Amino acid sequence: MSPNPHHLLGAYVLGGLDPQDLALFETHLQDCATCRKELASLEKVPVLLDALPVPDALALTAAPGGNEDVGNSVPARLFAELSRRRRTVRRRWVALAGAVAAACLAVGLAVGPLLVRPPQPDATYSVALGDGLQVHIDMARKAWGTELAVSGSSLPPDGTLSLWVRDRAGGEDRACAWSATATGKVKVTGATPIQLASISSVELRDGAQHAVAVITVP
Repeated sequence: MSPNPHHLLGAYVLGGLDPQDLALFETHLQDCATCRKELASLEKVPVLLDALPVPDALALTAAPGGNEDVGNSVPARLFAELSRRRRTVRRRWVALAGAVAAACLAVGLAVGPLLVRPPQPDATYSVALGDGLQVHIDMARKAWGTELAVSGSSLPPDGTLSLWVRDRAGGEDRACAWSATATGKVKVTGATPIQLASISSVELRDGAQHAVAVITVP
């Protein structure tokens, strides 16, 4: 217990008193106009000091010329108490951060393989024709419409191929187009403003705009 309750003011402002000294200082505060006035002037100091790194806050306690009085409104003991509290809080946070980092690493190792999985399509359709032609389309809902991931084999080996999307009202939109490959294989991504729920069919067309394959969407 401090023999002079006035010296408890700094710790009181920062909430660093134990219950015994807290009761002593609050009793003293009722009869000490000086402490009440100084307490009122320090009301916002903790908030301001919390914005400073500890070395900067402590540097303020040393005025030019070795004078340790930093002014009437900010006693040096307030900075000393702030430094003590910050060192304690910093140690606690370092320990907590270490524990959290270790836990996150463990969780990351456990779920890592799940996180790298590609997103699943909202709908998938395929068509296979007697001449070996195959087309596979994954559709994904987007805010602006539908994204279509197209893969195919045994497609026409020349010309320009295109993928057309027809909606249920009879309208159509070209989702993508590409130059045919000599191998007859393709893997491209297209897009259409038509929402997935409104798509009635998807049609693969050759360079003459003849339908090569049609996928009906139920």
